[in-house]
Amino acid sequence: MYIEPFKVEIWMNEWETRCTYNLAETCVASITIEELLQLSGRNQTDLSDLLSMKMTYGAIEGSDRLRTAISTLYEDQGIANITVTHGTIAANMLVHKALVSRGDKVVSIVPTYQQHHSIPASIGADVHLLQLRAEDRFLPDLDDLRAAVTPDTKLIALTNPNNPTGALIERPMLEDIAEIARAVGAYVLCDEVYRGTAQDGDGVVPSIVDVYEKGIATASVSKAFSLAGLRVGWIVAPPDVTEQVLIHRDHDTISVGIINDHFATMALENRGKLLGRSREITRGNLSVLEEWVAAQPRASWVKPRAGTTAMLHLDIPVSSRAFCVDLVRETGVMLTPGDAFEMEGYVRVGFANDPQILRDGLERLGHYLGTRYGA
Repeated sequence: MYIEPFKVEIWMNEWETRCTYNLAETCVASITIEELLQLSGRNQTDLSDLLSMKMTYGAIEGSDRLRTAISTLYEDQGIANITVTHGTIAANMLVHKALVSRGDKVVSIVPTYQQHHSIPASIGADVHLLQLRAEDRFLPDLDDLRAAVTPDTKLIALTNPNNPTGALIERPMLEDIAEIARAVGAYVLCDEVYRGTAQDGDGVVPSIVDVYEKGIATASVSKAFSLAGLRVGWIVAPPDVTEQVLIHRDHDTISVGIINDHFATMALENRGKLLGRSREITRGNLSVLEEWVAAQPRASWVKPRAGTTAMLHLDIPVSSRAFCVDLVRETGVMLTPGDAFEMEGYVRVGFANDPQILRDGLERLGHYLGTRYGA
């Protein structure tokens, strides 16, 4: 089976261990196990809980305690609707494999996380790409969506908050999208890995599963919860989808590991403290980035309303990839080229890393732009 190379992951693999200022990072600054214990009101002595754990596969679908903790992130979802996976990346793969067959019609927004169009295309689906535009603040045009959706549409795939633009679909538009899908009986898959990072209020917007009866949500502890190293994600889906997901999951997962399950449960049971930390970092850092953009004559943007990344449009006479390669080699500052998202002329910048890394990286980026390209 041929699948298109995953452009953003190839870029990250090539450069993220070779840079000094990682402004391509998408996770809110990662925490240590010690910090997780502290945020959970525990200390190092609580690690003794691990000593009696027998290293079996553990609960195949995820422990009841973990799935109960996940269920509290949603309005009305029981643990029977929740399947634990190896991060959101495995959750997305499982949903597409479980639902999509050759010839099925899939509508995916772009830019987005590449899985949501490359995987169904590799299966042989008829994939329609719904282009997000800066003039719409990178939100879906509902008239375009209505035109793209037909009675043959099996699945509509979204990321919300959007990766890479940071656009945020709020409840009224989610309800409109649900109505469009409902009219043809289509499922809506919403990759919600950045949920909890909105710039306003408590940072949490409604999930598609609490808006639409055929909604499917994927997420993990990687981004907003700063624990990518645990590799714990999940799918929340209607019973018919969960049944098919579990069939596919048996072929590639078995379980996520009981130690991973243990610490992910601890994080989600103390989600208020972890999300509070994430809000402080992302909101403070976005203000720093906004001030920097305002001072850069060659940079412009649509300010993100959520997530951990923004797309910067650069008025420069070279390709985004050539720019990013030279930038990291000359300054140690790593961005992600826009061509990884089919957005030539843009670069993606992450603003959820350690605040000092962001400040230092932006200072060097600004100097590089001024030196190379002037005003």
